[in-house]
Amino acid sequence: MAKKHGGHHGGSWKVAYADFVTAMMALFLCLWLTAQDTKIKDAVERAFRNPFSAVNKESTGIIPPEEKGKDASEPSKGDAKGQFQTANAVEMDMLRHITEDIAKMLEKMEDAENTVQLELTPEGLRINVFDRSQKPIFESDSNVFTTYGSWVFSTLAWEISRYQTFKIELEGHTEQNSQTGREAHGKWELSAERANAARRKLLQNGVIPDQIFKVSGFADTQPMLHLPAAAGSNRRVTVLLKVRNPADQPMVSSTSPANEQHP
Repeated sequence: MAKKHGGHHGGSWKVAYADFVTAMMALFLCLWLTAQDTKIKDAVERAFRNPFSAVNKESTGIIPPEEKGKDASEPSKGDAKGQFQTANAVEMDMLRHITEDIAKMLEKMEDAENTVQLELTPEGLRINVFDRSQKPIFESDSNVFTTYGSWVFSTLAWEISRYQTFKIELEGHTEQNSQTGREAHGKWELSAERANAARRKLLQNGVIPDQIFKVSGFADTQPMLHLPAAAGSNRRVTVLLKVRNPADQPMVSSTSPANEQHP
């Protein structure tokens, strides 16, 4: 009778070894995460919570330009504790992404080139929404959105809500020769009320309340660069997406007596 040979039993150690390596990798990942700063932890948390978030996009390698003659280890002006107010490389990369996303979105909007202006600055992304007479954002002498204005801000809110890393500041502006229907409803009130109407529209369309740090009305005190104060293009609402500093708290600007803080 032929003898039966036993099966091969020399591969079981490979399974045990694979389990060991997997456990070590998980331990290393946990140790690495605990050693990272708050911004990295927040980014990882958002990545697991929302796999389609912008933080998962391929990096474009954007690095903010350094000031000539400035020591890299020198703290930024205006922050004696050394917490930089300008964006770091990761944040600039995210700002680039949201700028590109909004620019693509604007390509599909009617008359967008005359309504929305994007400006990427060291402090963040400035979105100017112009209330032009040809395509008004608000009803005349009012903080009530037109149908077009409501659609513009709802669309912007949807895009902004995907990027919860940044804090938001809203500014209302008027032109110098703007006429108001009621004496009590002056430029300061109108600019602040329109900025606050924009705040409500953002919140209604997905932006979280904790992102909004300041709502301000500047009347006609801050015209657009290189434009006369009486130019109609000064009539606008500005949405500023800024780098979030852990020490920041929602505040009311002292620039205007008509400023409002969100509830």
